[in-house]
Amino acid sequence: MAHSQTGQVTTEHVRAELVAHAPHGIAPGKPVWLGLRIQHQPHWHTYWKNPGDSGLATSLAWTLPTGFAAGDIAWPTPTKLPVGPLMNYGYEGDLLLPVPLTVPDGFAGTSLPVSLRADWLVCKDLCIPEYGEFKLDLPTQPTTAHAALFKEAHANQPVTVPALTADAHLDANMLVVTLQNVPPSLQGKPVQLFVETPGVIEYAGAATQEWSAEKLIVRLPLAAQRSESPASMYAVLTAAHQSPGIRVSFDIKGSWPQSGTGVATEVPSTSATPWMLTLLFAFLGGAILNLMPCVFPVLSLKVLGFAQHAGNRRRVVAGGLAYTAGVVASFLLLAALLLTLRGSGEQLGWGFQLQSPLFVAGLAVLFTLIGLNLAGLFEFGNMLPGSVASMRARNPVTDDFLTGVLAVAIASPCTAPFMGVALGAALTQPAPQALAVFGALGLGMAAPYLAASLFPGVARILPRPGAWMARFKTFMAFPMFATVVWLVWVLGKQVGINGVAAILGLLVAVAFAAWIFGTRINTTRGRWAWNGGAAAVVLAISVWAWPSLQGEQATQASIQTPTSSSWQVWSTEAVQRAGQDGRPVFVDFTAAWCVTCQYNKRTTLSDESLLKEFEAKNVLLLRADWTSRDERITRELMRLGRSGVPVYAFYTPGADQPKLLSELLSVAEVRETLKALSSPKPQTDNL
Repeated sequence: MAHSQTGQVTTEHVRAELVAHAPHGIAPGKPVWLGLRIQHQPHWHTYWKNPGDSGLATSLAWTLPTGFAAGDIAWPTPTKLPVGPLMNYGYEGDLLLPVPLTVPDGFAGTSLPVSLRADWLVCKDLCIPEYGEFKLDLPTQPTTAHAALFKEAHANQPVTVPALTADAHLDANMLVVTLQNVPPSLQGKPVQLFVETPGVIEYAGAATQEWSAEKLIVRLPLAAQRSESPASMYAVLTAAHQSPGIRVSFDIKGSWPQSGTGVATEVPSTSATPWMLTLLFAFLGGAILNLMPCVFPVLSLKVLGFAQHAGNRRRVVAGGLAYTAGVVASFLLLAALLLTLRGSGEQLGWGFQLQSPLFVAGLAVLFTLIGLNLAGLFEFGNMLPGSVASMRARNPVTDDFLTGVLAVAIASPCTAPFMGVALGAALTQPAPQALAVFGALGLGMAAPYLAASLFPGVARILPRPGAWMARFKTFMAFPMFATVVWLVWVLGKQVGINGVAAILGLLVAVAFAAWIFGTRINTTRGRWAWNGGAAAVVLAISVWAWPSLQGEQATQASIQTPTSSSWQVWSTEAVQRAGQDGRPVFVDFTAAWCVTCQYNKRTTLSDESLLKEFEAKNVLLLRADWTSRDERITRELMRLGRSGVPVYAFYTPGADQPKLLSELLSVAEVRETLKALSSPKPQTDNL
């Protein structure tokens, strides 16, 4: 949900408004407050800075004139929100999240333009990611229209009590917090301690408290899958029906138990099984990735390489090791980039680079060059500087390493069986474990070729080197060109017809330049002139194409329009409404650049008999298109424990969680899922 150019946004679940309070006007040294007011529908809630077992804290991104600075959210004291076996922290009813604003010295304007992008997760029985884009133009005169609202919010913010002291120590799987000089208003009462650092304690666990006059000892169970081991923490102490809370800080003494165990003992084999299973799934997924169609063009180059060096055992082994190194290094680099971006707040998943039109365009150029090279139009060696060419001659396995890099670059559109579970688990783990999963994925992908290079029997299966290799090399240019056609189609989905025209013009210029580089010219001056002209043409076309290739989504409508009348555009609201009507839902999380998605769409999900069964069972068919970045879809994938597409989710009325089907979808599997449904009741489509 979004609405721009306004100070308020209304959805089915909340009314959100950007408000301000400047009792002395907007001037240096004067108190100025901005705030996001969220009015929840009954029984709906949003989350505190530490949301607890599930949920997501509300985030605010400000755009202000130079010199102005927005501070951190002054979070009000939260309440506990039990949801089944989980315990969350958040807010219901009318909420204001105040933010202090610093006015720069020398400011003498007559108004202050403020823009805000706010993201929040609102939940009841179902969680809905929502956002709003707000704009206000504040006069510099005193503004007090929302004075009562800010006064109430400030009154509900945790306070500090200088006399109150706290310290903590670790006792096996418990965090023991001791508070001295607790105010009389809290003494002897059942209290709540809201820890601000996520991922440390078991929120729904059995905490105990022990009073001795003004001294309180609270024992909090540590989380079984702890993600943090801080040296100190902040917490908010409060009692039921008392506001505000008291904010305390404490250092933590002792050694933290090994993360993921909850106790300072050796990890039992049963607790290690999921981690080892994740690595196994990653390895198997990587191996199966070699059977996916997106990898075929590059793998043909490996077959050609095996045949070329079949008589040189040492060269074959070195090439296999170099290819493996290229694959594993590329997966680790891609994983590090993904984890870094996610750590900075970006909502990304597997295949994120293909959501960039510029990356897709770059791949199209690269595959065009590879195809022209295989067709004999030019040789890469002739285009390299002398120093690079000599280094390549001294290290012939460089080509094998780069082939591994290229294989990973184009493997990202595909998701093999086992990969979805492994990658989804990896992105919930600390960085070392996540990198290990991606490394296992790379080893799995490289394993067949590494094994083939290590075992001499494989080379004997291949034909002897001869004239067939030249014909095969030329023939393999056409799969490369076919890949370019597919990439141009993906680009068209992202940036529209103007982007397609731009990339086609650029590819023509690249082909022209490749022809120039491949043409023998006897004089140095002539070669410089031809090469300079070719470079100038490519540069000019690139400058012309650049604006069309870096557009945001071409038009969101073109991306989100379903391909047939049976399918509708996915939204969490549509899923929720169908659930309220007792109607089952099947969601296809897909992308134009995902080859596995497109294969399933054109086979299983286009099967006429299956579509009739969906209709007979009154199943609502929704399609979530992730071709370009969509944070709503990314968050939903994360909620489902997945990091990329395809994902097929089947929502049954009354079920807490959807059933996730295989990445390589079959008609039989979908029919088995449909059999579990009872006979449908007649429904009216109220979407």
